[in-house]
Amino acid sequence: MSQDRVRIITAMAGLAFIVLLLFMADLFLGSTRLTFSGVLQSLFGNGDPGDEIIVMQFRLPKAVTAVIAGMAMSVSGLLMQTLFRNPLAGPDVLGVSSGAGLGVALTILTITPLFSLHPGSIFTGWGVILAAWAGAGAVMIIIMAVSSRMRDIMTVLIVGLLLASAISAVVSLLQYFSNETMLRTYVIWTMGNLGNISYTQIRALALATAAGFAIAFIMIKPLNAMLMGETFSMTVGVRVRKARVILLASASILAGSVTAFCGPLAFIGVAVPHIARLLFGTGDHRVLMPGTALSGAAVLLLSDLVSVLPGGGHIIPVNTVTSLIGIPVVLWIILGRKGLGRRF
Repeated sequence: MSQDRVRIITAMAGLAFIVLLLFMADLFLGSTRLTFSGVLQSLFGNGDPGDEIIVMQFRLPKAVTAVIAGMAMSVSGLLMQTLFRNPLAGPDVLGVSSGAGLGVALTILTITPLFSLHPGSIFTGWGVILAAWAGAGAVMIIIMAVSSRMRDIMTVLIVGLLLASAISAVVSLLQYFSNETMLRTYVIWTMGNLGNISYTQIRALALATAAGFAIAFIMIKPLNAMLMGETFSMTVGVRVRKARVILLASASILAGSVTAFCGPLAFIGVAVPHIARLLFGTGDHRVLMPGTALSGAAVLLLSDLVSVLPGGGHIIPVNTVTSLIGIPVVLWIILGRKGLGRRF
């Protein structure tokens, strides 16, 4: 076995162990102090009733959601960076997250007050989730239609950026004319939220992201070819336009589903693929795909731990923490690690 292969296997095993440790830490640590034995007993169904509610209804669903969302957003970012051969591409680039935000804005800022609905019931139920899915899906369909007709992938990127800007303008207009209660509900959604997700919703999120992951793993060979450019890809038998549409669908399913259930999670999709490249030292997607997924799970679990200050009773929006982690990575990409550009 070669030295590089041993190093990659060691790094992958170490990363998986870190994810497991962070997952357990997310169960044991929080704004409410619980004993080690109390958490363990709650997991096996024979703990204190109060501890069981905290662990099984709040901490466990939140930790599972962090793992799924971190993996999905990171892999979505990896797909987009390879597809556009741009180290700063991410789920926000094509307007998928913006489309989800528009669906939520229309639901909270327009439909809710129009029908005199209670914002809490909409926010915690399926209304916002279905609206976000619909918004992300609509943008995905537009982008895939454009991609199927355009030969230049950079044109698709520009269309996505313009679409995101137009959606942002519409959302700003809705916010301007909304009342204070609805605006507050929408702003809370934009901060990102890993809690308040039921097990039924987690199953739906897991199924949706599993479909996105399956498509992504099937496309590993074309992704490796695309690192060398579209001309090389065509010479080795890759049907570039078809592959582009499939990859856009996978990235949109992953990012759109997470945004629908958790709200926008800033910088995870942009920053984490570069962390994985640094850890594994390769551009091979056979390594990068699982490595990026594990890295994303670790980063979002860590962000969730930081967002809940143990014993302080204060909860920081998870989007704030992911931004504080992601912004230095993006600056590092732009200013200090130009060599990474060779892998695109």
